[in-house]
Amino acid sequence: MADSLSVRPWKRRSEPALEPEPEPKPPLLRASPLSHGAGSDSGLSDSEESMFSGLEDSGSDSSEDDEEDDKKGKDGAGSDEGPGGMEKTTEEQVQADTDRPRMEMANVQTADEYAEDSSDEEDIRNTVGNVPLEWYEDFPHVGYDLDGRCIYKPLRTQDELDQFLDKMDNPDYWRTVQDPMTGRDLRLTDEQVALVRRLQSGQFGDTGFDPYEPAVDFFSGDVMIHPVTNRPADKRSFIPSLVEKEKVSRMVHAIKMGWIQPRRPRDPTPSFYDLWAQEDPNAVLGRHKMHVPAPKLALPGHAESYNPPPEYLLGEEERAAWEQQEPSERKLSFLPRKFPSLRAVPAYGRFVQERFERCLDLYLCPRQRKMRVNVDPEDLIPKLPRPRDLQPFPTCQALVYRGHSDLVRCLSVSPGGQWLASGSDDGSLRLWEVATARCVRTVPVGGVVRSAAWNPNPTVCLVAVAVEDSVLLLNPALGDRLVAGGTDQLLSAFIPPEEPTLQPTRWLEASEEERQVGLRLRICHGKPVTQVTWHGRGDYLAVVLATQGHAQVLIHQLSRRRSQSPFHRSHGQVQRVAFHPSRPFLLVASQRSIRLYHLLRQELTKKLMPNCKWVSSLAVHPAGDNIICGSYDSKLVWFDLDLSTKPYRVLRHHKKALRAVAFHPRYPLFASGSDDGTVIICHGMVYNDLLQNPLLVPVKELRLQACYHAWQIF
Repeated sequence: MADSLSVRPWKRRSEPALEPEPEPKPPLLRASPLSHGAGSDSGLSDSEESMFSGLEDSGSDSSEDDEEDDKKGKDGAGSDEGPGGMEKTTEEQVQADTDRPRMEMANVQTADEYAEDSSDEEDIRNTVGNVPLEWYEDFPHVGYDLDGRCIYKPLRTQDELDQFLDKMDNPDYWRTVQDPMTGRDLRLTDEQVALVRRLQSGQFGDTGFDPYEPAVDFFSGDVMIHPVTNRPADKRSFIPSLVEKEKVSRMVHAIKMGWIQPRRPRDPTPSFYDLWAQEDPNAVLGRHKMHVPAPKLALPGHAESYNPPPEYLLGEEERAAWEQQEPSERKLSFLPRKFPSLRAVPAYGRFVQERFERCLDLYLCPRQRKMRVNVDPEDLIPKLPRPRDLQPFPTCQALVYRGHSDLVRCLSVSPGGQWLASGSDDGSLRLWEVATARCVRTVPVGGVVRSAAWNPNPTVCLVAVAVEDSVLLLNPALGDRLVAGGTDQLLSAFIPPEEPTLQPTRWLEASEEERQVGLRLRICHGKPVTQVTWHGRGDYLAVVLATQGHAQVLIHQLSRRRSQSPFHRSHGQVQRVAFHPSRPFLLVASQRSIRLYHLLRQELTKKLMPNCKWVSSLAVHPAGDNIICGSYDSKLVWFDLDLSTKPYRVLRHHKKALRAVAFHPRYPLFASGSDDGTVIICHGMVYNDLLQNPLLVPVKELRLQACYHAWQIF
């Protein structure tokens, strides 16, 4: 009986399908059997009552289960032997009869507990939570209800005209707002409208709140007999602090040492001084000497008269043109008008604006004299000579050297200017007579000729040709036979050393067949050779190899047949090298810089910064004090070695990459060839006076079909 009664409060009751819903039993009736069954007289607490009442109101079980439980309880009670069972049953019946009126009253009070919910914290129809409603702009719904169904947006097919008509016809339009959670229109009640108006006017939302009610002080103004706290004083309140003592001692020591200056009392007397005491009244810049009076207004003219002459009145076309002009470009800031009498003249509309502008002029006018220098703009342009005064220079095409069947990559002129050597991709080196454009000799070299250089020494007849990974030394045997014979004797007089030294290259003698062609020596390198150039005396030869590392530049000595690598580390990819014409200098051009090395001291002398992306060519002036270099970003840079390491002048005459630059050996001319098919001739005069800068004047532009080297014009 006790077990059935103890389980009974947790049973759920469900109403029959066709019977009215029975009123749920109060928790007091079910709590008593549980308490009696446990053997105590105390009832359930408030929290337990609320829990049991919620379980009873669910109404999920049927009433038949309750009847069966009652029958089982009775049978159990009858089957118990002894007076204990009878006493328990009797007490339960008495308790049930006693609490029956109270149970009915509780039923009436708790029947509609959740029928009306006054919570306004959140709209329970839309359970979207804290998800921003902007996420639903592209969807037909604005959230979900408690059952998980979509809450669709109301159809809004009204245009601006429909909204205006709705605003005119609907008397409650002003109090209609849109619910952001559901997207529907809501009509505000009178209480809500009153609340909004109170909040807009800065009042409190609650009408019963009194902001001016008297404040109650926590502490009264009367002296109390007993203190608020009777805490005894700390020990540190009457014992000197050691930390503060140490700080004071440090400050005293700092004051003694002069590290901290004590504050001096300020002098309360005001200090006055003469602003113009240090100014000499007799000086030119003395007081009132530089005073500039305020600018005066211009006197009115005939156009501002109320009855101006007819020639000052604007016609229709002039009026339209005046209105189309900007206010700052108008000759007159007003339109002249004619009135029959002075009494008919109205008030001036721009009076306040003109007075304000006048005040700005007086306020912002600088009271300072400025020494204005009258300079003619024509005087700022440098006086350059006319090109016809700088002749001679090439002006037109004179000769065409035809004979190569492929791209011509290199050109070189003999020291006397009589012969021309050209290398091509057709695997041949051709020797031309400059005056007649006649091909004197063709030397097959068996590969692409990358570079060719004629020995600058007039007593030596040699041409250095770079073919693949070798440098060929050819004796063309042109011109004076004594010079050609002396060259062969010079090469044959070499005696090899007994102990061969370790060199980065191999010097090979030409065979009999090769000697008949003109070949005398072959210098073999391990890497392709891209450039070959001679020293001014004709005994040294520098080559550039297409490799990485410090062995990109090699220097060969012809008389001793020795090769050496002058550098121990690399500073980038070497593009061009050149010897100084009169000093022991070697110029090495990398992609972004040009380095000047002293060969005897074996040190870096200067580093020139051309400010180019990629240096392509290099040339040295015959005097040796100036250098020009071309770049692939269409710049020609002129350096003055005695002036600075930065460019003296940057010329941007070409539109495409520069391939070659060159100086004329005798005339003050230099040229540059570009991929745009042009060769630009410039006059470059270098003066002996160090105080006078070089004169650079472009004089002629030659247009050709293809320009690879500018040396052909010299």
